Amino acid sequence: MTTFLFDGPDTAAITILLAHGAGAPMDSASMTATAKALAEAGFRVARFEFHYMAARRYGHRKPPPRAETVNPEYIKAIADLRAKGVNGPLIIGGKSMGGRVASMIAEVFSKGDISGLLCLGYPFHPPGKPTQLRTKHLAGLKTPTLIFQGTRDEFGTRDEVATYDLSDTIEIVWLEDGDHDLKPRKSISGFSAADHLKTLADAVKAWTERIVR
Repeated sequence: MTTFLFDGPDTAAITILLAHGAGAPMDSASMTATAKALAEAGFRVARFEFHYMAARRYGHRKPPPRAETVNPEYIKAIADLRAKGVNGPLIIGGKSMGGRVASMIAEVFSKGDISGLLCLGYPFHPPGKPTQLRTKHLAGLKTPTLIFQGTRDEFGTRDEVATYDLSDTIEIVWLEDGDHDLKPRKSISGFSAADHLKTLADAVKAWTERIVR
């Protein structure tokens, strides 16, 4: 059974399921801050870990596997979440690799099972390797998708992303001076990490009001 960390009200109309990035666990500072911000906006947020990351808690240092190999684990997490009695509209997604995995499995569900896809710092390509794109499946994506990307993200800059063939269902919110964790440098941008998380939570709320029926 998948282990979840929950934030937000039990009575929330919409649940957001988030997986972590390749290198940091579900309770990392950035994942925790994001979950809290979404919870304060009225969402029920569930976080979970892929097996390789959970194993690190017991001293097993496993490197991140290829993203597609953990697709079944994400599908099982959705089933386990529903088995816990979490009903109603569900948004799936995650940080970096977690969001990428969610984007690869969103279309295996029937229409209505998944209401939307939320990606926090999508890894469009590995840093320094702009031609190794991870976007092929995004061209035909039918699931409503919201991606938050920092303008300093080494995994995909604004200029690069503008050239990609992406589905019309994908909306991208650019966070000024944000890095791959969406964190800005306040002395340069004038924005704090808290400012960007508030923008993120407000944008997710407005987006779900449009896409969730």
